[in-house]
Amino acid sequence: MGSSGSGQDALRAPRAAGLAGVVFALLLAAAIVLLRLGLPEGADTAVPGPADSGRRTALRAALALVPFAGIFFLWFTGAVRAHVGAAEDKFLATVFLGSALVFTATMFGAAAAAGAVLAVSHPVGPPPPAAAWEFGRHFAYTLMTGYAMRMAAVFVSSLSVMGHRLGVLPRPLTVAGALTAPTLLFVSSNVPWAELIFPAWSLLISGYLLAVGRREGPRPDAA
Repeated sequence: MGSSGSGQDALRAPRAAGLAGVVFALLLAAAIVLLRLGLPEGADTAVPGPADSGRRTALRAALALVPFAGIFFLWFTGAVRAHVGAAEDKFLATVFLGSALVFTATMFGAAAAAGAVLAVSHPVGPPPPAAAWEFGRHFAYTLMTGYAMRMAAVFVSSLSVMGHRLGVLPRPLTVAGALTAPTLLFVSSNVPWAELIFPAWSLLISGYLLAVGRREGPRPDAA
């Protein structure tokens, strides 16, 4: 009976990965959009900080979503490793897991920097110095686009290589990963909104894992 339960848990891993990945992708995409709306790059610095209530509300919503995106991303990472199975390459698996942890920590740091900008921007009373606003905004975007997205590129490339070598991902998804990784690595820090390609790729992977889980279906209990 015990072996039957462990087998069912293994079969549920792809579906769990898909569901966690879908939630992560939606939360991250929403957080990125709200962050860019609430704390736009290249905005006029004559009035430092999110001056109007709409921007402040968008920024607060983004900061509220980021921790949950990180939680679901870690579940997604663990469940994807369960889908790859014991045949995973130890070197690539270590890079995959390490990049996932650093990505999560760096996104949390970017959210904290954006939260600092929100904390020092007062809708009533004198605005903060322009230098403080510029520092906080630059720091938040540097962490997100310069570091977090490059770790996302490592995450994507390592999974794509494992998927190709072990045959656990179809060729179109490995090709999509091969295109996504260099975009995140070289383009996201220079082209606004390019970071949205990471949640889009995550949705593709999640959709495949959900399809795998649905196709395999439940396994009957062993006697």
